[in-house]
Amino acid sequence: METNALPRFAAVGAGRMGRGIAIAFAYAGHRISLIDLRERSDQAWDKLRAEAQAEIVASLAGLAQLGVMEVAQIQSIAARVDFVRAADAPAALQAADLVFEGVPETLGAKREAFEQINRHCRMDAILTSTTSSILVTQLAALVHRPERFLNMHWLNPAYVIPVVELSCHPGTDPEVLARTKALMEAIGKLPVVCGASPGYIVPRLQALVMNEAARMIEEGAATAEEIDKATRYGMGLRFAAIGVVEFIDFGGCDILHHASREMSASISPQRYTAPAIVDRMVEEGRLGLKSGGGFYDYEGRDVGAYRRDVLSRTLGMLRHAGLWQAPASETRE
Repeated sequence: METNALPRFAAVGAGRMGRGIAIAFAYAGHRISLIDLRERSDQAWDKLRAEAQAEIVASLAGLAQLGVMEVAQIQSIAARVDFVRAADAPAALQAADLVFEGVPETLGAKREAFEQINRHCRMDAILTSTTSSILVTQLAALVHRPERFLNMHWLNPAYVIPVVELSCHPGTDPEVLARTKALMEAIGKLPVVCGASPGYIVPRLQALVMNEAARMIEEGAATAEEIDKATRYGMGLRFAAIGVVEFIDFGGCDILHHASREMSASISPQRYTAPAIVDRMVEEGRLGLKSGGGFYDYEGRDVGAYRRDVLSRTLGMLRHAGLWQAPASETRE
């Protein structure tokens, strides 16, 4: 890759994810090739291109309606997406520095896509898969230069949610990971790194929450409306201000330990028994902020300033939600 040249990007697969990725890069000012690898008739290609273009324009129009961009910018941003049919895919892939594979979630489809990506991409190109279900260790075997490959999981809508989850296999070159993170940060994304584990980070956590919510409705514990109110303005607001692991340390690992013990006995041991790491940390006295260390190390940290920072973040979310009230000016009798 030439150090002074702007990077070139390509999304392979013109479906919903590919279109969302295209919007993200176009919005940030980059040209990106949206590549369809399937051989189609002229009529079928024109139909696909028109559908993809219409969805991209409609998505940008939605952003304009919400005031985050000007209506006059819609067409110029959409014009940064180059629609590439199968016959022209080799040239587009050859030009790309970073490639996002986003074809259907089957190994067969991935294998066919990477056969072409391997054939036409440059040796220094970084290759990624946007798969949500197939491990990076499985897909690395499909790539000619696996050291330049990793999974990249986008959260929908891809052009709105900042987090992208980067899943590496043991052979991923650290310099490739660093370069990928830098490219994503340059378009306003927030990359987080995880290993070759099913579910990445966000889907693995949110699946537990969603299943438990559905289970509570099934049991008659609460209505959908009450659960959604509780999660939006209780759990959701809280975790928008403080990370899940940070919250364990903030309250104390012993609190999680005891709560898990009670709920495993009263609800389900399969769902609520704490993992061994929690029990071990309690035994060792590593309770979090109050003991000076837990999942994070707080030695030498200004605990008072840190607590104020957490409170400030939480108040900011309350104000954003319109739920913060000023103190009463008079005593109510």
